Amino acid sequence: MRKIQLLMLLFVAISFSAIAQSKDAVVGKWLNPSGEGQIEIYKKGDKYYGKLAWLKEPNSNGKPKTDAKNPKASLQNRPLLNLEILKDFIFEDGKWTDGTIYDPKSGKTYSCNISLKGNDVMNVRGYIGISLLGRSETFKRVK
Repeated sequence: MRKIQLLMLLFVAISFSAIAQSKDAVVGKWLNPSGEGQIEIYKKGDKYYGKLAWLKEPNSNGKPKTDAKNPKASLQNRPLLNLEILKDFIFEDGKWTDGTIYDPKSGKTYSCNISLKGNDVMNVRGYIGISLLGRSETFKRVK
């Protein structure tokens, strides 16, 4: 009986350890589906964020590409490189939820959820209102 209790306790401890480790599984660099850019996901406090860490074509006419489509005129001259486009994600039930994603191509911000399909494939779903009304993209981890 004592052995069974110890085994159960060990199993519970390992389960909690696996959950704690999986929180940061999304951290790292990810290549977008078109291969045009990489997002670096990182943790600040208890939340997760992502910035454009690499662009295939960072310049236009010899100058850094800017956030020209931003609805706020005061932000339209900021460079796209290192622009924080993923914000405020929390980890719950094996997913990163309640965040937002900014699309610099349109200047729009959407609600967003992130999930992993294995260690090297990330599903990013941007939506308006409810998750059913949105679009998903698959990113691959940069080695």
